[in-house]
Amino acid sequence: MIEIETRKNAVSRAARLDAVFAALADPTRRAIIERLSRSEARVTEVAAPFDMSLNAVSKHIRVLEASGVVARHRKGRDHFLSINTRSLDEVDGWIGRTRRYWEERLDAMELLLGELRKDPKSGPKDRKRGAR
Repeated sequence: MIEIETRKNAVSRAARLDAVFAALADPTRRAIIERLSRSEARVTEVAAPFDMSLNAVSKHIRVLEASGVVARHRKGRDHFLSINTRSLDEVDGWIGRTRRYWEERLDAMELLLGELRKDPKSGPKDRKRGAR
């Protein structure tokens, strides 16, 4: 039962990352996030600098909301948008883990290459014979 929950959490986490990366793939949505990084704003304020209809900008905002990157709240008739940093923190964590993974492997490769440069005859053993 615990294994099933772990898998569900991993799938859910992967789906959230996929949604955030898909939302960030569009330059208009990145510009919206950049604007919201300064402060929360009304939807009309966010839409103002774009050369597109309010409806088109609203579609971009809905994608950002669905991905969890942007949150909306109402004050009276006004709709305010802000960044949901938890979604971006998840992406930052994934990027950090991926960076560490590759840095470790590249460091190990660099060490191996350094050893090979010192003594080319003591290179990796012939893998066909089963030696490592």
